[in-house]
Amino acid sequence: MRVSVVIPAYNEAATIGELVAEVRRILPDGEIIVVDDASRDGTGAAARHAGARVISHPYNIGNGAAVKTGIRAATGDIVVLMDGDGQHNPADIPRLLNAIETSDMAVAARDPATHANIWRRFANACYNLLASYVTQTRIQDLTSGFRALHRDVALRYLYLLPNTFSYPTTITLAYLRSGRSIVYVPAQTRQRRGKSKIRPLHDGINFLLIIIKIATLFSPLVVFLPVSFFFFMTGIIYYLYTFIVMHRFTNMSTLLILTSVLIFLMGLISEQITQLRYDRIENGG
Repeated sequence: MRVSVVIPAYNEAATIGELVAEVRRILPDGEIIVVDDASRDGTGAAARHAGARVISHPYNIGNGAAVKTGIRAATGDIVVLMDGDGQHNPADIPRLLNAIETSDMAVAARDPATHANIWRRFANACYNLLASYVTQTRIQDLTSGFRALHRDVALRYLYLLPNTFSYPTTITLAYLRSGRSIVYVPAQTRQRRGKSKIRPLHDGINFLLIIIKIATLFSPLVVFLPVSFFFFMTGIIYYLYTFIVMHRFTNMSTLLILTSVLIFLMGLISEQITQLRYDRIENGG
C-alpha cells in the first residue's frame, strides 16, 4: 500500500530538511508532505529543497489543523504522522507500518525517560491513567504525535480533532471508544532542537478538557455516573446525619438525591445520542 508521511511544522527550519531526507531514505517511494503552519524562518523552503511536498497555511492555525490539512491532502492508503522537531526517529516507521497491518492505528509509545522532564512525565502518567479509565483500555502513550493510521478511517474522525496540540489525545480516545484497535510500538525519542511550543499549563488544561469532552461524546455514563453517585451518596450521608442529630429529613438531602437522579437521567439520554454519533462516523463523518 502507498504510504504518506505527514509532518506538521512551525518554525522548524533547523531540522526539517534533515528529517525529510531521513524519511526519504527509509521510504524512497513514499509521499512526504510537510504542512508549513505559517512559519517565519523558512521552514517551507527548507522542506521543499529537501524534496517534500509542501502545503503552506496562510496564517498560523495550529498543530492539529496542520495534521488535518496533511491527512486530507495525502494520497497514500496509510498515513504516518510525525513531528517536525526531529524528536521522532524515522527508523521506527517500518515498525509502525508492520504493526498497523493488523490494527486500525499504530502508536510509537515513547520511553518516558527519553522525552520529558519529571513534571511532564508525571502529567503524562496522569493523562494515561485517566484516559485508560475512560476507555477501559490500557493506554501507554496518550500524547504521542508519532503514529500510523489508515487514511480512510482517519478521515471519519477529522471533524472531532482540535486545531491544537491535543489532536493525539482526541483521536486516541475517539478510536478506542468507537471500538477501533490500537497497538503500541516501543520507541526512543531524540533530543529536540530549539524550544518546545507546548505550554504546560495551558495545554495541560486543554488535554484534561479534551479527555472529558471525548468521554462525554463517546461514553457519557463514564462521566455522568460517578458524578451522580457522588451526589446520591452525599444526600444519603447528609440525611443520616440530620436524622440522627435533628430527627428529620431536610430539604438539602432531597435536593442532593434529586440532583443525582437528574444527572443519571441526563447520562442515559446522552448515551442514546452517542449512538447517533457512532452512525455518523460509520457513515463517513
